[in-house]
Amino acid sequence: MPYTIRQGDTFFSIARTFGISVDALIAANPGVDPNRLFIGQVICVPSPGPGPSNCPTLSIGSRGPDVTRLQQLLRNAGFDPGPIDGIFGPRTQAAVIAFQRSRNLVPDGIVGINTWTALGVRCVTPPPSTCPPGTTPYTVRAGDTFYLLAIRFNTTVEAIMRANPNVNPNNLQIGQVICIPR
Repeated sequence: MPYTIRQGDTFFSIARTFGISVDALIAANPGVDPNRLFIGQVICVPSPGPGPSNCPTLSIGSRGPDVTRLQQLLRNAGFDPGPIDGIFGPRTQAAVIAFQRSRNLVPDGIVGINTWTALGVRCVTPPPSTCPPGTTPYTVRAGDTFYLLAIRFNTTVEAIMRANPNVNPNNLQIGQVICIPR
């Protein structure tokens, strides 16, 4: 993906932000001298790995490298998250909401699979380690709600909620794997 050099950037800091090696960054930019970067210069940042990545749900108060990655992606997309510091504060939240609105996503300020995907990240949701006995894994599709799934699978919303205690029924994500009682 293209990345525009900003004040203070080095290949080391960029590689760390995107979870790649400096060698991978150098290999993706054969005509660029890593010791002579200039503000406004556009370089290529390779994908962090061969396949999809885990896209954690982030919201106000989240911290760490996933937030740093989010902030950089927002900035590259033209939305100002404030300092790229790995802290999901009010300015990052405002940038997320503005980005979500610009892509016709629910502007809730919560970064889930839909927001990551709109930012150009290929996401995979790890399936539950195991579904409880008497349930089966199900991959959420567009339009799914616990209510509609309860009707489709002849169960109750309450039973689906018990089988998925860590899932927010008001924030299902396309591609998310949940457990459906049989």
